[in-house]
Formats: sequence, structure tokens, C-alpha cells
Amino acid sequence: MSTPSKPLADIKVLDISRVLAGPWCGQMLADMGADVIKVERPVAGDDTRHWGPPWLNGTAESAYYLCANRGKRSVTIDMAKPEGQVLIRQLVSQSDVLLENFKVGGLKKYGLDYASLKELNPKLVYCSITGFGQESPYAHRAGYDFMIQAMGGIMSLTGKPDSEPGGGPVKSGVAFTDIFTGLYATNAVLSALYQRRDSGVGCHIDMALMDVQVGVLANQALNYLTSGNVPQRLGNAHPNIVPYQAFATRDGHIIVAVGNDEQFRRFCEVLALGQLAADERFATNGARVHHRESLVPMLEAALAQRTIDEWLAAFEVVGVPCGPINTLDRVFDDPHVKARGLKQSLPHTQAGQVDLVANPIRINGHSLSATTAPPSLGEHTEHVLNDIGITPAQQQALREAGII
Repeated sequence: MSTPSKPLADIKVLDISRVLAGPWCGQMLADMGADVIKVERPVAGDDTRHWGPPWLNGTAESAYYLCANRGKRSVTIDMAKPEGQVLIRQLVSQSDVLLENFKVGGLKKYGLDYASLKELNPKLVYCSITGFGQESPYAHRAGYDFMIQAMGGIMSLTGKPDSEPGGGPVKSGVAFTDIFTGLYATNAVLSALYQRRDSGVGCHIDMALMDVQVGVLANQALNYLTSGNVPQRLGNAHPNIVPYQAFATRDGHIIVAVGNDEQFRRFCEVLALGQLAADERFATNGARVHHRESLVPMLEAALAQRTIDEWLAAFEVVGVPCGPINTLDRVFDDPHVKARGLKQSLPHTQAGQVDLVANPIRINGHSLSATTAPPSLGEHTEHVLNDIGITPAQQQALREAGII
């Protein structure tokens, strides 16, 4: 089967964002085929280039930087200087999308705000990503994922109850809010490009980490809005489904995710506790949620009698959803992960090759993931500036002046 053309192959994106939320959006667009030009500061580059260890072997590229920048071209431009601003505007004139995550109003002094750039390119889709949005009582504040996880409520729901040993709020093990914001921003950009096809004009997208964090509270937000009761931390248990949590076995923990009453009946049969499924306290999910404190200890006692592998095999036969709690070495050694090609190795100019996580989207059997590695700092400056008519002599002068 031949490799199909990417859906955004005719789209050019100017990515002047840094760290994670904006670059994640840019990486998604690059995966979809867009030509994404990553603008970075000369010498220093994106902050995340220095967020190590670990570093890619033989390079100064951090693993953190590598996670969010595949498929892009890197150009170094000092936009704080007038000559750099001229270069940015030249690039904007040929771009479809601009991504930025500067503080609210931070780009206006450079003439790189939306109001200024839409005069230059009315078709421009300009996506701003900030902590609290363009219009908010907190608009002046910087926004960082950890802080937003706290303010946006997810940490009040994550971790053991205060009454248990080790209880207290816990953040997600990855930058949950940044990544969700990058994904929401990607959707917003795609919808704006679709709308532009008919209207002929671009728009200003206003993405806020705080808005996204509240938006992805999902069932927990509705648990509160529907009942008026503030949800509490339940560790690995679920507020709306029982049993749906981690259980200790003889040699470790497994996850059991019983999603309906029939699954619960089969689950109980495997445990040799078939009578529980007929007990009116446990026969329906609503009843199980209400009586979880009576039910769970009985399940814990039964599951402690056999090993992880024994339980996984037994539940697999009867179709009860379950799984081990894998460390990352086991994740990337998992047959599913290997079969789906979720680890990809791409050529790298300095290290020879780099292992990355592929984009999980597959279309007609093909991965949507970009086929070029995250760029070295300024790797494509010469080529990008050639494209906008900056001669080699002009580029040399700009280098000597520290503009590129």
C-alpha cells in the first residue's frame, strides 16, 4: 500500500511558541503534513532544549524537547530586535497559521500581535495559548501546568483520601493540562482552517490552560454540578463505577475495570464469589457504588490469593477487562505497542538516530506521524530564509549582528 499524502500538506505553520502546549499543537500539525517552522532564540533556543538530563546520546538535545518537536524545521531569529521582527513578518506573509504562547499583550510591542499581523495577512489563523486567556482577571499571570492542575481542580481528585496513609493531592505524572491544551488548540486550528475555506479570512484563537483544565474535568465536573456534592479523592477507585480500581494480588497489583453488571457477574464467578452478583446490595452498579465499603474488602481478600498472571489469564477467558500496571520498559516491550508501531526511530543529524513516540492516529492503515526528527537548533535557518528571499550576504550580516 502506497503512503498517502498528508491532509495538511499545503499548510504552512509559523510556530513561535515554547515549552509544551504550543509545541505539542505544532507537532500535531506537522504530523498531519503541515510545514511547521519553529522559530527559536539564537544560541539558547526553546527553553526545553535545556530541561535535562536525560540527553540524546552525543548531543545537547533533552528528552523533554524531543517529545514535542518532531517534523518541524528550526530557524533562529531574535524577534526582540527590529530586524528580527521584519523577518517574522516576512514569514507571516507566507503562513497560514501562527502559534504563540507569550504573555497577554507581550507581542504587541514587537508589532507581532494579531491586530498587527492580520493587516499583513488577513487569512492568518493566529492561535494564542496562555495560562488564563486574553480576557480574565488573571490574564496578566503566567500559567504553568502544575499550577493550573492545582487551580483547575484535578489535584483535588487525584491521590489517596486524606484519611489514608500517604493521602493528599497529587499531580498527574505528565504535563496533563499542557498536552490537552495542545490537542484542543490543534482542533481549534483545524476548524478555523475549515471555516477559512469558505470565508476567506482567518481569526484569532484564544486558548487558556485554565479553561482546558476545567473542560476536561468531564464526569467529575458533572458529578458536582448535578449533585452539588464536592467530589473527593478516591485513590485508584472510580466515583461512578464499582469495581473499577487497582487490587493487590499475591505478587503485585492489577487493574480491574468492570463496566457493567454482566461483567460483574462473570468477575464474581472467576473469584468463586458468585453469590455476590445475586446480592441486592451488589447486583447493579448503582447499588455497588452505594455499598462499595462492604463489597471491596471481600474482593480484595479473594484477589490476594493468586498471582497477577493467573488472574489476567482467568479474566481474559471470560471477557472481564483487566490489565497489569506496567513500568515504561514493559510498555514499550508490550506486543500491542510493538505491533502498532508506537515507538519510531528516525534519522538524526547529530545522534545518527532518535527513538520517539509515534502519533497514535492511523488513517487507512498508515500512521500519521511525521517522518523527520526534532530539528537541531537553527538547523533550517538558511533554507527558510532562502525561501523568503534573504540572500546569503544578507544572512551573513544578520548572523554577525546576532539577529539569526
